[in-house]
Amino acid sequence: MGPGPGEPAGDGGPAAGQEPAASAEDLLAQVEEAAHPSGPTLEERTRIRKEHGLDKCPRCGSSDIAYDIPQRALVCSYCRYAFNEPNAHEAFGFTSPIQDLRGVTIGAGSEDIVEDQDVVTLKCQGCGADVVIKLEEQLQSRCHWCRQTLSINTQVPNGAVPDAVLPFLLSREQAVEKVKEFVGARRTFADRRFLRDFTPENVLGVYMPYLMVDANIHAELAGTGEDTVRTYTERVKVGDREETRTYYDVDVYQVARKFDLLVDDLATQSSTRYHRDRNESATNYVLRAIQPFDVEDALVYNSNYLTGHTSERRDLDIGDIDEEVVEKFLAIARARAQPTLGKYDRGVKWEAEGVSVRGARWVAVLLPVWLYSQYDGRLSHYVAVNGRTGQTMGSIPISQPRAIGASCLVATIVTVLAVGGGILSMFA
Repeated sequence: MGPGPGEPAGDGGPAAGQEPAASAEDLLAQVEEAAHPSGPTLEERTRIRKEHGLDKCPRCGSSDIAYDIPQRALVCSYCRYAFNEPNAHEAFGFTSPIQDLRGVTIGAGSEDIVEDQDVVTLKCQGCGADVVIKLEEQLQSRCHWCRQTLSINTQVPNGAVPDAVLPFLLSREQAVEKVKEFVGARRTFADRRFLRDFTPENVLGVYMPYLMVDANIHAELAGTGEDTVRTYTERVKVGDREETRTYYDVDVYQVARKFDLLVDDLATQSSTRYHRDRNESATNYVLRAIQPFDVEDALVYNSNYLTGHTSERRDLDIGDIDEEVVEKFLAIARARAQPTLGKYDRGVKWEAEGVSVRGARWVAVLLPVWLYSQYDGRLSHYVAVNGRTGQTMGSIPISQPRAIGASCLVATIVTVLAVGGGILSMFA
C-alpha cells in the first residue's frame, strides 16, 4: 500500500523492525516455485506403473491376474492373493479442493494418442468398432457390437493408456437378467425375428473410454425476463366465427447472473464412435441413458482389470471435446441460475452466455458396461447395462404390423366411446 495523502514517499529504505524487501532474484525464484511446485505433478503421478506395461502380483510377482467380481478385487491365479489398485482420486491428489484449481493439468492417460505394446486395438471390418484386448492373453476376440470374430491382423494404433478404471460390480449373470427384463417388458410390440434370435447369454463386458474433468469456473449469463402484470381475455371475430383469446401485459427486464461454479467428475465420451458431431449413426443415447457412474470410486489403472473383457479405444483428445465440455458447463450454469429466477413467471431468455475456466484437471478413465448386441441383417440393436448400478437402456426393433394393429384398435375404441357418448346424449 502506498503513502496516504500528504505523507512523504520516503526514500525506500526499510523502517525500523521491518524485514528488508525481497531482491529481484528472490521474487523470480518465488514465481518459478509457484509455477512449478516441488513434488510429482499430476502427469507424473498418473504415469506410475505405466512405464513397463506389465502389472504383476505384489506378493509373488506373477502376471497371471484377473479381476474377480464377487471379491471386487484383482486375484492372482498363482498365489490367490487378492488386491486392488489405490483409489484414483486419492492417488492423484484429487482430494484437494476444486476451488483451489488454477491453470490446466492433465494426467498421462489424457495426453495425445500414443502406441502401447501391452494392449492392442482390433478394428472390426463389419461395423467399424475398435476393440481393445490384452496381447499376451489372446490373438482373437469378438466384436461386442456385431459379434464378428476379429484377428490380430486388423490391429490399429492404440489410444493413450488410461489413468484410471472403474471395475465391474454386476456379474455377467446379473447382466443377463437385466437384459432379459428389459426385452421382456417390450415383448408385446417387439419384432418377432428379434425375439426368435434373442440370446441374452451373449452379453459382453466392455470398458468404455471417457475423459473426466474437475473444473473451477466463472459463469456469466445475460438476457431478458418477463413478469406478468395483467391477464385478460377478449372475444375476437375470426372469419365467420368468434373465439376467445387470452392476452398478457408483461414487464420486461434485463437479467444478468454472475457466479462461480465447481464442477466435480464431469465425464465425457472420448471415442469418435459416440461423438454426436462425428458419427451420425452413433448409439450414444443408449450410453447416456445408463449414466451416472460413481467415478469417485475409480481406481488407478491396471491392465489386469481388462482380463475377460474388451474395451473401446479412446481416439479423441481434450481439444476434440472441449466445445462439448463448455456446453455442459453452460448447461450446469443455467441450472444453477434457475432457482434465482422465480420473479420472472414467463421465463428468461438467455441471449449471452459464457464461462471462463480458472483451473481444470483431466484424467482418462474406463467405465464398465455390459453390452448385448444383435444384428438383423440391416441394423444392429443394443441393450446396455451399467456395470455398477444395473441401469439399463437399449434399442429394440418393433413389429410394424403389431404397432399398426394396436393403433387401429385404440382409434376404434375412441371412436366407439365418442359415438356412444353422442347416442347417450340424444336420450338424456
